[in-house]
Amino acid sequence: MQKQWTPDNPTLGQCSVTAFLVQDLFGGTVYGIPLPDGGFHCYNVVGSCVFDLTSEQFTGQTLVYEGNPEQSRDVHFSKEEKYQRYLLLRDRLYQSFSDRTCGES
Repeated sequence: MQKQWTPDNPTLGQCSVTAFLVQDLFGGTVYGIPLPDGGFHCYNVVGSCVFDLTSEQFTGQTLVYEGNPEQSRDVHFSKEEKYQRYLLLRDRLYQSFSDRTCGES
């Protein structure tokens, strides 16, 4: 997947990394839309709201957010490279929070 990544499609291959970080911040459940290659496109459900912060990688396709299986971070992060991307994104996000003080924009 990483070999297919381009700056024009920055969320390609980032769905599970992003979805599990959103889960860390807001709770909820991570679900996966089955893909033709056997993988899953991950997204979040928090309360009754569906969040898919990486859907733009599927331009021209209709994604169905119902009836999909819950996803496990243990399965997704069994790939060390993917887990390292999650840690990097998490650490950068938390660092950006700590660099700001209340009231700053």
